[in-house]
Amino acid sequence: MEFIVGTFNYDLYTLSFERKDHSLKLIRSTPAIGGHSWLSLSKNKKYLYCTAWTKPHPSIASYRIEHSGREIEFLNAKPVKALSGYICCDDRHVYSVGGPTGEVFRIEGDGSIGDLVQELGFVAPDDVNMSTQRGSVPHGDFGGLRHGAHSIDLSPDGRSLYIADIGRNCIWTFSKDLRAIYGEAPLKLVNKKVAPRPTDGPRHTWPHPNGKVLYSLQEHTSMVDIFSISNDGVTLEHVSGIKIIPAEKDPKLYWADEVRLSTGPDKAKPRYLYASTRGLEAHTKGYVAVFKLHEDGMLASEEAIDIWETPTSGGLANAVEPAPWQKGQSDDVEYLALTDSKDGWVFVLSFDGKNVNEVARLSLGKTEEGEVAQAATAVWL
Repeated sequence: MEFIVGTFNYDLYTLSFERKDHSLKLIRSTPAIGGHSWLSLSKNKKYLYCTAWTKPHPSIASYRIEHSGREIEFLNAKPVKALSGYICCDDRHVYSVGGPTGEVFRIEGDGSIGDLVQELGFVAPDDVNMSTQRGSVPHGDFGGLRHGAHSIDLSPDGRSLYIADIGRNCIWTFSKDLRAIYGEAPLKLVNKKVAPRPTDGPRHTWPHPNGKVLYSLQEHTSMVDIFSISNDGVTLEHVSGIKIIPAEKDPKLYWADEVRLSTGPDKAKPRYLYASTRGLEAHTKGYVAVFKLHEDGMLASEEAIDIWETPTSGGLANAVEPAPWQKGQSDDVEYLALTDSKDGWVFVLSFDGKNVNEVARLSLGKTEEGEVAQAATAVWL
């Protein structure tokens, strides 16, 4: 199984993981135009869209992928107003958000990024920014990412879009005009769903394949909240919340990172929810937590099956990404990629229904300047 790892400060890396012997190998590195903190694959997996931490101005970038990531060709880049933290795509558009703003770009026929068709803004003069009230934070502000919009994801049917906003302590829900093709603005803001707790800081969301449940990861409280989604695709109702670090741990020592779902054996009915946290300080290790789900996407139990301590704090990453299910795979074992920016590790984890274990690791090495290649996120090919 091949996958691509982006970094905060250097190249793109194509890795290969073999399930039979748990070997993890570097296939190649591809020069990047800047740090690619977040990656999004086109549905056919022929194109890769990336946040680009370029200077003097931030941008988003596109690449063509061939031969299972053994060839990655840069296509083009487009400037964005603020440093992008997350990017997603459908067949027609690329969507990006970062801090106070966001953008929607058209996709050209060759997979490159086309014209800007819509700009998004998340800051009003009378807004209360919960995140900035905490004062200075470890690792810095990243151009407003720690205090603003942080992720953007499409609903399974493509009719709705969800943006987690750390600073406004909310999830913005948009409806999408499926008919918007040639330069029309496709998104319409419908709702602002405030997080259950005043200090949550929603960082990432992830929809269930049935389109009726949305999971929201709270960076500041290390919680994952479950919301039901109404038939309109944009109205959220809070159902429950779970702590994703051990009960005795203080959330103030952590910043939660990612929430994802298992991918098989029936991708329409994920069995498990995975969530990861990072330690705010280098000496504080992070966690990967696993929870059992019912077929409808609701929690089978609010008690974690396992909460596994990660080898490092994770640095800026500790992002977990489940591998796609493969034909012939044992029903009892799932695999996940885990990225670490602190020391530049890429881990592969296994989960057998009871315990999370590390089965492989690989160092991305150092940049030409001698810095650690800071692993950010992974996408499986």
